[in-house]
Amino acid sequence: MTKPLGVILAGGLATRMGGGDKGLLQIGGHSLLERVRDRLAPQVSGLALNANGDAARFADLGLPVVADSIEGFAGPLAGVLAGLDWAAEQGADSIVTAAADTPFFPTNLVAQLVAASDGQKYPLVLATTPRTGEELKSGGRSKVNRHPTFGLWPVALRDDLRRALQDGLRKVVIWTDQHQGREALFEATPFDPFFNVNTPEDLQRAEELLR
Repeated sequence: MTKPLGVILAGGLATRMGGGDKGLLQIGGHSLLERVRDRLAPQVSGLALNANGDAARFADLGLPVVADSIEGFAGPLAGVLAGLDWAAEQGADSIVTAAADTPFFPTNLVAQLVAASDGQKYPLVLATTPRTGEELKSGGRSKVNRHPTFGLWPVALRDDLRRALQDGLRKVVIWTDQHQGREALFEATPFDPFFNVNTPEDLQRAEELLR
């Protein structure tokens, strides 16, 4: 398949950070969004930012900004849909999404997602990492953690996703499972590369990880 487009998901409410744009918080002198942009851009054929509200606040990133078309902060799937609609306008077949608050995701994210989609009619793959021993003890049958904001998504299913969202669906894995979505497993050593900044304590940890 051709190289997908990339979409950074920044449409959340950041309630645990007290609201505002988490992606504009800085570690090591650069915003989280800048770090995500610079990490994803070499892996894709083009890049956009999914965010709501005044797009001018992201002007320094130099990216097109696409807003949710589903009202009411419908979660990451609404951002995926916005990205798929944008990609359709570009004539692309697929997108890869990354969260705006996850500055250390794998540099081979796109390559592994695409590889895992081999043979699928509609390329649909979520990133996963192995669950830790403590997580396995706490219950649940799955041996992996799925990271639903990091995935490969087909433009061909965008209208199906739109209908699902309009019908009230919000949980990513319910929709991906309905369409025989696959998983791509990434290593989680020395730390989970999908670690994301949700709290002030997470921001401090990100600074430490950067060093």
